Amino acid sequence: MKRFYLIGFAVLLGFDTLAQISFKYAGSQALPVQASLGWLLRVFAQPWVYGAVLGYIGAFFTWMTLLKRAPIGPAFAASHLEIISVMLLSVPLFHETIGWSQALGALAIIAGIICLALSETEHVDATP
Repeated sequence: MKRFYLIGFAVLLGFDTLAQISFKYAGSQALPVQASLGWLLRVFAQPWVYGAVLGYIGAFFTWMTLLKRAPIGPAFAASHLEIISVMLLSVPLFHETIGWSQALGALAIIAGIICLALSETEHVDATP
């Protein structure tokens, strides 16, 4: 079962990260924003829009599959690991920097996931 969780959350992380990175690329190529048919056609001509759609669809079905078996607390927390992956990928892809507050926030997210996972394990072990 642990293998299922590890693979499932890795796939979910991949889809969520793809969606967020694709949105960032699509958004940067859609500027300037205009309320016109030409702008809308330009947006939908970008392959990154379809990467975002694929990412969200994949994440939805992966998440629904995981929710059938995973405990909700750790699962919900782990589903937000894309915040860290997107932050890390933004450095080489978008030339962004990571400050101390972002690094501490990422560590807090990871610590929270670990705490929830450990508490769930203790709860499962204590159940008769």
